[in-house]
Amino acid sequence: MGISLGAFLFILFFQPFTLEKFDFNNRLLFIAGLGAIVFLFMVIVRIVFPGLIQKVPKNEYKTVLPSYLSGFIMLALNTVAFAFYLKYVGVVSITFYVMFKIVLICLVPPFILSIYDAFNELRRQNELLLKDKKRLQSHVEKFEEINLNKTIAFISESSAEKLNLIVADVAMIKSADNYVEIVYKEEEHFKKKLIRNTLKNIEQQLKQYANFIRCHRTCIINVNYIENLNRRFNNYWLSIKDYTEQVAVSRQYLMQIRETILSKRGE
Repeated sequence: MGISLGAFLFILFFQPFTLEKFDFNNRLLFIAGLGAIVFLFMVIVRIVFPGLIQKVPKNEYKTVLPSYLSGFIMLALNTVAFAFYLKYVGVVSITFYVMFKIVLICLVPPFILSIYDAFNELRRQNELLLKDKKRLQSHVEKFEEINLNKTIAFISESSAEKLNLIVADVAMIKSADNYVEIVYKEEEHFKKKLIRNTLKNIEQQLKQYANFIRCHRTCIINVNYIENLNRRFNNYWLSIKDYTEQVAVSRQYLMQIRETILSKRGE
């Protein structure tokens, strides 16, 4: 309806065809006929014809009639109908220039509809991707929930020290010379423990847990403890809820941190 009305208004205001034999009221009726032609063939090509061939859900006629083919058929039918209507009803002399204008006008509806179809297809694909994303996220969350309740043992290189913690309680691991500093939560308070080991070894140990990522060459963070990513000039840092110290973020890991935060927020 919108496209047909647009065709009617365009012909009415720009008057691409000479209609001197009609008075104003009859001219309106004649131009309305051109708009009706556009509407009629759009209905036939996009609704009636697919419905006769196969019953398909709304907006899925392309499974029966490809978009480019429906556009070509619509253009051909509208062009022929316009030419006959102008010649035998409007008594307009059909010249090459008039036919050129007819083709241009008749080309607009299939062009607009092709854009509309492409937009709908992109929207449909986006909805499918969002559904897949939610489904995968639910599987990941279930998997992470199982893993987070496991106990992990941090052992020193000499095996002289051992710290058993629930994975969910481990907030971060920071490098401290020949030691690693493990920051964990116990009874709603953050505590720290130094163990003689390397951050590289700890990173290998944590690889099976998706909630631990590098944010700096000297730090591994549990993403569940991240509150915000902050910036001042060219410096980035993470703020942790109920934790006073800032956690530095290097540019090398900045993009990964951003994506992780957006994913956690469901954006």
